[in-house]
Amino acid sequence: MFKGKKYVESAKLIDKSVAYDPADAVKLVCDTSKAKFDETIELHVRLGVDSRHADQQVRGAVVLPHGTGKTVRTLVFAKGDRAKEAEAAGADYVGEADLVEKIQKENWFEFDVVIATPDMMGTIGRLGKVLGPKGLMPNPKAGTVTMDVAKAVQEAKAGKIEYRLDKTNIIHCPIGKASFGSEKLMDNFNTLMGAIIKAKPAAAKGQYIKSCVVASTMGPGIKVNAAKLG
Repeated sequence: MFKGKKYVESAKLIDKSVAYDPADAVKLVCDTSKAKFDETIELHVRLGVDSRHADQQVRGAVVLPHGTGKTVRTLVFAKGDRAKEAEAAGADYVGEADLVEKIQKENWFEFDVVIATPDMMGTIGRLGKVLGPKGLMPNPKAGTVTMDVAKAVQEAKAGKIEYRLDKTNIIHCPIGKASFGSEKLMDNFNTLMGAIIKAKPAAAKGQYIKSCVVASTMGPGIKVNAAKLG
């Protein structure tokens, strides 16, 4: 694989054989973010669970104290007073069957988070095949199926992120932008890691956090000492 000059320069700053303390890893990821745009910093955590088993699923949502640095576009499926509340809270799009049709017919995906009241789930159920693979289907565990749509919209805008295992038992999540600096990124890192640790399934055996890596969009991955994470 071809690696650009900036990537190669950044890689020289990292000792691949070392698992860094979390604060050192976060500082390094800022130092190695050399792209011309404001790179997203991501956290990748491999867990000692088996996502094929229902009792070993790890999934939830958490509001990052400093947000993600991304403008979040919210789509709310609600009607009546709940629709008015969503609009007042700053939802970008609010609707019912009309928006279901727009997504189905126009392949419209100009949104980042989908929120729905429980009574709307029957209406949007047929969107499962298109929203599911994109990780956009509303889910009670993530707080996106709720009667309190105003709170859900406000939290999404404030930087609420959903974390969940993929098929290889890894969680991938953004924790901010390189421009945040190491202090704010560390706050976000600690908040997300704390939520993942708290979500440890009772059925999980052995070492829970197998490995942890932080990386910028264009930069090399930096190993974090999993023993320091609980």
